[in-house]
Amino acid sequence: MTSAQTEVQKWHAAEFMRLVLERKPRVAVFDCDGTLWSGDSGYGFMVWSLEQGLVSRSTSDWIDTRHRAYRAGQVSEETICGEMVQIYAGLRDPELRAAAAEYVRQFVREQVFAEMDALVAALRHAGTELWAVSSTNKWVVAEGVRPFGIAEERVLAAEVRVQEGLITSELVDVPTGPGKAAALRRVGLEHPDAVFGNSVHDLAMLEIARHAYPVNPSPALLEAAARHGWGYFRPATVEGAQAAVGGE
Repeated sequence: MTSAQTEVQKWHAAEFMRLVLERKPRVAVFDCDGTLWSGDSGYGFMVWSLEQGLVSRSTSDWIDTRHRAYRAGQVSEETICGEMVQIYAGLRDPELRAAAAEYVRQFVREQVFAEMDALVAALRHAGTELWAVSSTNKWVVAEGVRPFGIAEERVLAAEVRVQEGLITSELVDVPTGPGKAAALRRVGLEHPDAVFGNSVHDLAMLEIARHAYPVNPSPALLEAAARHGWGYFRPATVEGAQAAVGGE
């Protein structure tokens, strides 16, 4: 156990729910992968879509090489997230929407954290304005957050321009790191009441929140939480997985 873990207050599920709801946030912003659900749906969708033959073999080989370079630290997070959307240039937008819906149905729905599902439902019932911010492609994110009641127009995600139904390679946005806070500012959310995120790529938007809620935090985010005096929450499914392999 790291020193950061001993210094940061850990909220249990009921405490976490009560703390968030008692503050009556007017606006709540959520990261998605690792925060609302387990896993990396952006990478997962990319691999699945390549297996489905949605892009050419040459494009598939190219993005695989690029992602290997990213994992080796030779390509930035922002660059790879943009390229993972640009590979679909030339396809029809309805085709990608349908593919995203199928991927989410098969692989994302079952990974949703029950506690986060309940929290978002309670916030929605209380009239909170809900937003999602993610570096995963917007097709998957919009489909993934639909059951949470988050409208597509309140989804800020990796996106390329679509012209007359055709996907282009022109990037609209790739919200990651400081880009997440910048994306929120562009839609007029200078200081959202509540922000939820799980990794250091969410730190910038957590820092502009009136109340920051690290969920299932990575080691780097846990260290940042210690510096800022934030608490954190881990869903039961994550806790169970960690216990099975000998703890955090």
